[in-house]
Amino acid sequence: MLQQQLPKQDGSIETVKIFTIEELKKATNDFNETTIIGRRGFGTIYKGVLTGNKIVAIKKSLVVDQSQIEQFVNEVIVLSQINHRNVVRLLGCCLETEVPLLVYEFITNGTLFHHIHEVGQAFSIPWKIRLRIAKETAGALSYLHSAASTPIIHRDVK
Repeated sequence: MLQQQLPKQDGSIETVKIFTIEELKKATNDFNETTIIGRRGFGTIYKGVLTGNKIVAIKKSLVVDQSQIEQFVNEVIVLSQINHRNVVRLLGCCLETEVPLLVYEFITNGTLFHHIHEVGQAFSIPWKIRLRIAKETAGALSYLHSAASTPIIHRDVK
């Protein structure tokens, strides 16, 4: 169902890849604890290395029911259409597990929140750069709210 609804690039290439669970297990050393880079209310985020040394972030949600899986499918369809330089790109998903997995591009250097609020930070971000970051963040949110084909309200900007 999901593959049929995903948008195509140039009419032939899917913009979102459907990963196998084996690919993601290999990328995360079987979802080893050492590959965990974050835990949130929705689940766990793993850092993985795909074949070809492509580094990714893999979100594994908490156990969901059938209605949440349908919502997940709809979200993948919407997220697959997002293309903005300041929004983390969805690379694909895995549907072979009880809990669907999302695969995103990995952003190095941590989150903006970490850089602004980290205690003992060796340097402070200058106000000129902070203002540029705020402007670019506002532009990305504006894109998600109004320019995307389906409006998206993020609720977890980092």
